[in-house]
Amino acid sequence: MRIAVVDYSGHAFAVQLSRALASRGHEVMHLHFSEFQSPHGELEMNADDPASLTIKPVSLGKPFHKYSFLRRRFQEVAIGRVFAAEIEAFAPEVVLAGNCPLDSVAEIGRSARRNGRKFVFWQQDIYSAAIGRILGQRIGWLGRLIGRHYRRIERNALRASDAIVVISQDFVDTIRQELSLSARNVHVIENWAPIARLPLRPKDNSWARRHDLIGKKVILYSGTIGLKHDPHQLLDLALNLQSEPDTMLVVVSEGPYADWLSKQCKLLDLSRVLVLPFQRFEDFPDVLGSADIAIAVLEPDAGVFSVPSKILSYLCGGRPIVLSSPPENLAARIIRGCDAGRVVNAGDRSSFVQAVRLFLGDRQLREDAGRNARAYAEAAFDIDRVAARFESVFAGVLNGRHTSQSADKPLPEETARPSIKPVRR
Repeated sequence: MRIAVVDYSGHAFAVQLSRALASRGHEVMHLHFSEFQSPHGELEMNADDPASLTIKPVSLGKPFHKYSFLRRRFQEVAIGRVFAAEIEAFAPEVVLAGNCPLDSVAEIGRSARRNGRKFVFWQQDIYSAAIGRILGQRIGWLGRLIGRHYRRIERNALRASDAIVVISQDFVDTIRQELSLSARNVHVIENWAPIARLPLRPKDNSWARRHDLIGKKVILYSGTIGLKHDPHQLLDLALNLQSEPDTMLVVVSEGPYADWLSKQCKLLDLSRVLVLPFQRFEDFPDVLGSADIAIAVLEPDAGVFSVPSKILSYLCGGRPIVLSSPPENLAARIIRGCDAGRVVNAGDRSSFVQAVRLFLGDRQLREDAGRNARAYAEAAFDIDRVAARFESVFAGVLNGRHTSQSADKPLPEETARPSIKPVRR
């Protein structure tokens, strides 16, 4: 097969999928948006990459206005057209589009259908719900009206797709009930992290030495701080850590919320905080290795749909995770299920701090949770199995088979994940 993979954000797991598909004999072009500010995977060609793989950045040639809704919307339409042009030059049989804003998805999907290509929507979030919620809070009725507009765009994109891949069984009910669409062509493939590229690393490593973290207990936040993440929760944790000797909160992120956090910490003279930009992917195992505890936060209205990729990377790092999120979120269910850390209710700052302190004070608890985390990742993140499932989806749309094995008759959730007996003391 000739397959075009559009990974707007340039995530590590998506480019790993493209490499795996190419290694299985397919001609694969992996496209990503070079101006998007996010942690990136291995987006340079490696010496051992198959000749059938092409990794290509696309660009608008100017800064991307991520936090300006109106300008961002026009840029997302424009970048969708750039993606579509690259896809047509490659002339694939199948187009897989993931991590894409809806305006970009609409352009890519229209072009694929116009040119007789099969289009698979890799739905990473219920995007229109997030847009309506965030803009509704910001600008009231006008924001909710914009949300309804994007609900129509998302519904049309889903309805026109030859197949849909969603990252959680939770999406299936929403597609059926809230979007009033059939789920017969919906396939559930949970996200993963490239565990082979994220080996366990010791705390005493070159990256940790470079940032003067040796001998310190490190609480790590690595990833985007966006509209779904409350930076005040990180600031509150930083304030509480001032009384903890030899302890550092390390935040690896970029953008206005990371800048705000850095500025507030300086104004408050919080010496136990280190804010760094996104790090090179080749350094990421050492970044994870430097940590004693990994943390993440989601807003209360993130619900079941947002599954932060940072959580999946944390699992590979073999460190305990403290997550503040809605309890029904898939990431929360994974952490609880394999006993890889603690989950507290979204926005409960006091419980969040208490959970971090619990792990700071108990080395055995940290080791047990970290061991459980890594065991889960080793069992769940099998890229060959994942690539085979995507192959099956692609073969199905090319052969005119639409019925999913996992949507209309979903397997019980526990059978979709590895059976791990976590260490509990």
